[in-house]
Amino acid sequence: MTTNTESSTEIESKPEGGPAADAPAPTPAVAPAPATRPYRAVCFDLDGTLLPLDLDVFLQRYFSALGQVAACSGADPAAFKAGMDAGIRAMTTHDDGCSNDQAFWRHFFAEVDPGACDWNAAFSAFYERSFGEIGADVVPDPAAARAVETLRAKGYTLALTTMPMFPAEGVKWRLNWAGVDADAFARITAYDNSTATKPRAIYYAENLAALGVDGKDVLMVGNNTVEDLSFMRLGADAFLVTDYLLNPSGMDVNAVRHGTLAEFADWVETLPTCENPAVDVRRGLIGREESQAVLVANERAAQKDGSVRP
Repeated sequence: MTTNTESSTEIESKPEGGPAADAPAPTPAVAPAPATRPYRAVCFDLDGTLLPLDLDVFLQRYFSALGQVAACSGADPAAFKAGMDAGIRAMTTHDDGCSNDQAFWRHFFAEVDPGACDWNAAFSAFYERSFGEIGADVVPDPAAARAVETLRAKGYTLALTTMPMFPAEGVKWRLNWAGVDADAFARITAYDNSTATKPRAIYYAENLAALGVDGKDVLMVGNNTVEDLSFMRLGADAFLVTDYLLNPSGMDVNAVRHGTLAEFADWVETLPTCENPAVDVRRGLIGREESQAVLVANERAAQKDGSVRP
């Protein structure tokens, strides 16, 4: 599931009007800073990071294709749109500990007749077939697979911490467009195994809990200074990928390790073999009580050692 182009929420959300005009541009032709700590896990964003994606074009195609579901269901188009908007908004704002898909369907059905069709079958068919056609012309960046496979070969545990507003099928299609093997990831966030969305700290806390590591053990790789770098508040290190940079905060990106995806792929070649990778990673939902405890502990640790930045 994703967001309406007319809605105030977006998957891998784009800043209004683009990056702030006074935000310092990334320093060109400077090698990314070396790693200063060992990592037990590496977390990746997807859209605009591993996947070269024009978000506007993608959303336009997505909603055009999704309109087929409304047409085939016989549901009132206005009600369908209202249901989608309500469901998407609920995924980004709910704080009741339920999964994002539960929040979506609860609010979707407040606007749409549940008996209009077999909605589960309709959406499943859409994500199994039609969704895949949206990115058929995406040209993958070979640096994505190179970086992932290099880290995999070095023994790092990998997680795909993409905005969890799609079912798993929608995430795997996008990995396919990116030319990246979904099996490389021990955990992939989707709307049915997550209870929050980026940039909320509880989203990252539940992923730390699932990985069984502390924030200081993680490298976050993403292209958004707010949605991805917010992980640093829990002690994570970061690599900001600049090919499709989104900088809604207007931060000076030169204050954080950064580079193109190709430069990141070169950079991971310099990392040592992982001697203590995260193990027994959980793929499913993490209870809110556990996530909250992880959140508090890692925020305190990050504040104590001064690693908190964005």
